[in-house]
Amino acid sequence: MNIIYKDNYLIVCQKDCGELSEGDSQDSVTVKLSEALCSQGEKNTQVFSVHRLDRETVGVMVFARDSKSAAALSESIRTDSFTKEYLAIIHGVPEKEHDTLSDLLFYDRSHSKSFVVHKKRAGVKQASLEYSVLETASLSDLPISLLRIKLHTGRTHQIRVQLASRRHPLLGDRRYGAPKDGVSSVALLSHTLSFPHPQSHQTLTFSVTPPDVFPWNIFKFLNN
Repeated sequence: MNIIYKDNYLIVCQKDCGELSEGDSQDSVTVKLSEALCSQGEKNTQVFSVHRLDRETVGVMVFARDSKSAAALSESIRTDSFTKEYLAIIHGVPEKEHDTLSDLLFYDRSHSKSFVVHKKRAGVKQASLEYSVLETASLSDLPISLLRIKLHTGRTHQIRVQLASRRHPLLGDRRYGAPKDGVSSVALLSHTLSFPHPQSHQTLTFSVTPPDVFPWNIFKFLNN
């Protein structure tokens, strides 16, 4: 976990694979951030979660440092002034270079897995994202694609299940049907966050680069 930016109202960090976004366990980002702030002599070490990333997902996150800032950031998410962009590597090549995907999703807590369903019922939520194909390549003679994804909604495992339901699972994502591909972690990166500062209302934008390891290093787009 790397702290990218902090002030009296918020803190931005890069979450590592395997870390929980929040919670009381020692491998949660909220606990690690509080400990880091304490070690730096900060008086206010409270950290409030306003959005989540899957344990398997790496990338940029923002946390509030007081309840008022948390409420302001949550309101930005609710009113769509908080934007999230991801990079993902999928199996196959989508038919369209750019498209918007809309589905009904149901999250089954007993199996910790989301499913695309076709009828509205209790627990089912609308999910929407748009993607662009940035580059295609081959992995063991099979086609793969690098996508830029903008979320319109923030459902559990949304990117993973929406793409897998179209026969384009993310590399390394065994839970959603990825074949054995030599990738040990889910190829999904929270790449960019943009949101209004909770106090000044100035738009802030933070981006991180993918780890310089397989499979990200396959793509020329990321090496330029």
